[in-house]
Amino acid sequence: MNKYFADLHIHLGRTREGHPVKITASPTLTLQNVLHHAESEKGLNLIGIIDCHVPEVLTELEEMLEREEMIEHEEGGVYGSGLTILLGSELEIYDEYCHGPIHVLAFMPTLQKMHEFSAWLSERTKNITLSTQRLYEKGKVVQEKVKTLGGLFIPAHIFTPFKSLFGKGVQRSLTEVFDPTLIDAVELGLSSDTRMADMVKELHHYPFLTNSDAHSLGKIAREYNELFLKDRTFAEFEKALKKVEGRKIAHNYGLNPALGKYHHTVCEKCLHLWEEDGKGNCVFCGHHSFIKGVYERLQELSDSSESPVRPPYTHQVPLQFLPGIGPKTLEKLVAAFGSEMGILHHASEKELSQVVKPALAALILKARSGELDLVSGGGGKYGSVKSRKDS
Repeated sequence: MNKYFADLHIHLGRTREGHPVKITASPTLTLQNVLHHAESEKGLNLIGIIDCHVPEVLTELEEMLEREEMIEHEEGGVYGSGLTILLGSELEIYDEYCHGPIHVLAFMPTLQKMHEFSAWLSERTKNITLSTQRLYEKGKVVQEKVKTLGGLFIPAHIFTPFKSLFGKGVQRSLTEVFDPTLIDAVELGLSSDTRMADMVKELHHYPFLTNSDAHSLGKIAREYNELFLKDRTFAEFEKALKKVEGRKIAHNYGLNPALGKYHHTVCEKCLHLWEEDGKGNCVFCGHHSFIKGVYERLQELSDSSESPVRPPYTHQVPLQFLPGIGPKTLEKLVAAFGSEMGILHHASEKELSQVVKPALAALILKARSGELDLVSGGGGKYGSVKSRKDS
C-alpha cells in the first residue's frame, strides 16, 4: 500500500474565462491555480474539486486531457504525474422532510458520468453554472441517482449551524431525510472531530473524512486525510471507505474544534459567548438571538459514550494560523521542505531551526501535534492560537 494525502472538498472561485463558480470563494481559485497549489505548495496527492458539474469546468478538464496534461484513469479520477482529481459536486438539498438546507458531496468516477449527472442536475436547479445550488429534488432521489451513476454520496460539514445535516437539516436522525444505506462517508467539518462526532451512535457506521472546504488557495489542506491505497484512483478511494483488503483512511488531520468558526454558541449580534440575562437576552448587548455552536448541538444529539475503532485524529494547526508565519516565512519554509506536508510531517526541529528562528521551529512542532493554547471560535469567527507561556 502507498500513503497519500487527500483533501476532498475544494471549491473553484472562477472558470478559466473568469465567470463565477463559487460566489463566496476567491477569484484566484481557478482550476489551474488549485492544481498547482495543491500539489506544489501543499503536497497533496488526491483532491476533490467539488464544482465539476459546471459545464465550463467540464470543458476545461476535457481540454486538459486532449493536451495530455492529465489522463482519465481506467479506475476513475483525472490523473496527473503527482496529483489525482476526484470529480465532485456540492449540492444543497432542502426537501419537504428537511428542517433546514443540507449540503452534500457527490463524487463521480468519470467525466462521462459527471456529464450525465450535470445534465440531470440542470433540470432540477436554477443555475448549473454555479456551485452549491439548491436542488429541487428529494434527498433520497438524489442518493439513488448518485448510486445509479456509480458515484459516492457524502453529507458535508455535518454539524455546522447553517446548511448541514445535523446543524438544522434534521431534528435527531439522518434517516429523516436520507437512506442510511446509501451514504458512503460523512465529512466532519472544522468545528468537530472524531471524538465529538462519535457521540452520535448512528454515525458509528460511517467513515469520517476531514476536508478543508477551501474558499481560497491558502486554506487548501487546513484539514486533510491520510489514505492507504494501491494507487490514487476513484476505485481505490471507494475501497478505502469500505476498508477493502488493506485500503483505509489511516489518519485524520484537522483543526482543534475550538478553532472552528462555529464551535460554541454565541450572541448573533455581538458574538460574545452566549449568556442569558434571565429574560432570554444576551447579558452583553441585550440581543435575543444566538447562533448555536457545534459543541452545544452535540450535547443535544449525544446518545453514545462509546466509539468504534477509528483512525487516529490529530489536532493540527495550519501554518497560516501561527503567529510569526506570514507569506514570506511560509514561502521560505516551502522552498526548504518541498511542501506544507513536508513541513508538517517530515521536517525535524533541528531542520526547521536552520530555516526559521528556534522559537518558531518549536511553535511549528507544537502546532502539528496539537499542543497550543487556543481561544475558541463561534458565530462565524475563527478561533485563534495563543502559544503557551513556555513556548
